[in-house]
Amino acid sequence: MEKLKIAGGYPLKGSVKISGAKNSAVALIPATILADSPVTIDGLPDISDVHMLQDLLEEIGGTVSFEEGTMEVDPSKMISMPLPSGKVKKLRASYYLMGAMLGRFKKAVIGLPGGCHLGPRPIDQHIKGFEALGAEVTNEQGAIYLRADELRGARIYLDVVSVGATINIMLAAVRATGKTIIENAAKEPEIIDVATLLTNMGAKIKGAGTDVIRIEGVDALHGCRHTIIPDRIEAGTYMIMAAAVGEGILIDNVIPLHLESLIAKLREMGVPVEPGDDQIFIGKSDALKTVDIKTLVYPGFPTDLQQPFTSLLTRAEGSGVVTDTIYSARFKHIDELRRMNANIKVEGRSAIVAGPVQLQGAKVKASDLRAGAALVIAGLMAEGVTEITGLEHIDRGYSDLEQKLFGLGATIWREKMTTEEIEQLENS
Repeated sequence: MEKLKIAGGYPLKGSVKISGAKNSAVALIPATILADSPVTIDGLPDISDVHMLQDLLEEIGGTVSFEEGTMEVDPSKMISMPLPSGKVKKLRASYYLMGAMLGRFKKAVIGLPGGCHLGPRPIDQHIKGFEALGAEVTNEQGAIYLRADELRGARIYLDVVSVGATINIMLAAVRATGKTIIENAAKEPEIIDVATLLTNMGAKIKGAGTDVIRIEGVDALHGCRHTIIPDRIEAGTYMIMAAAVGEGILIDNVIPLHLESLIAKLREMGVPVEPGDDQIFIGKSDALKTVDIKTLVYPGFPTDLQQPFTSLLTRAEGSGVVTDTIYSARFKHIDELRRMNANIKVEGRSAIVAGPVQLQGAKVKASDLRAGAALVIAGLMAEGVTEITGLEHIDRGYSDLEQKLFGLGATIWREKMTTEEIEQLENS
């Protein structure tokens, strides 16, 4: 195991290139199961979630290569092999294997997924969609069993706007007989990305990116080549870093339209933001005014940027309120920020951040992916050295983090943990 060390107080400057979208990648890769010939995806991020999905596709008989951001998948010899445990348990987005395998094989056995511990993230809307399409769904010994003689198109209303359920139902419905209509669908850019891949494979999908998606089922899908969209959450994380400790940073390979809610909040704080066609420049900001944020489904403020943004608010003048309406348990980073001298208290679904304060380097632990990003930003702002453990969470979503930050002027490095440190971490 490793720990990440950051010597804070060094200003960042230069440019950073954003990788492909993690939240697209974890759905695009399972979608390749639906094809009957090879699929190539360009621009994938080099993160542990992608490597884990590669292993899972190989486990069910796929031939997969992944080099320099390009994955080639030959799904022609895949079989509906049960995946009740192992890697599937460690990956939150492994639930997309349900929709893809159900769509192709009309059956699947998938272990209940793990990933970040963010409180209850039920898959009841996924199951509701599969059952509406004609599948029988049972929970047997910690695994979801899906069986269908035939998948038939249906009208499905999602009780809760869910990215995961919207994509999973799409994956199953593209190979169903007849028309499927998903109402109250999520509208995130990643859904459009998945729909684009499926359409290139021969699917008939209309309305992706709106709250009503219409799908006309087809008998077969073929291979194609697809380029993933840039990661708006990674881009947002670097934009927040730039606002916190930057002296002018160009964020390259972005779609500014996907980041409008963050751009608005940064400008409200007094941060100079200059969007271009596929770039965003964040200028130096000497004094920050605090703001309130409330996470909402897209195009609202992303829950995935709530934790990094909380770190930034410790630099701002005044008292700001951060409310997460998506995940009530997404405040596990607060105790770690307090170790670094942050003045934050949690009340229900909200965190109240008083600033400005000078953060101090400390030993902290990332409890989930975006909490890890929040601690990295805090470490860059802090006096002294910050030591972060729990890097397996950060590695799930941020490609080449140290190299990118080192290129901007950060003093950041990894060290092997001693046996004693690992034991202490496991017992904490």
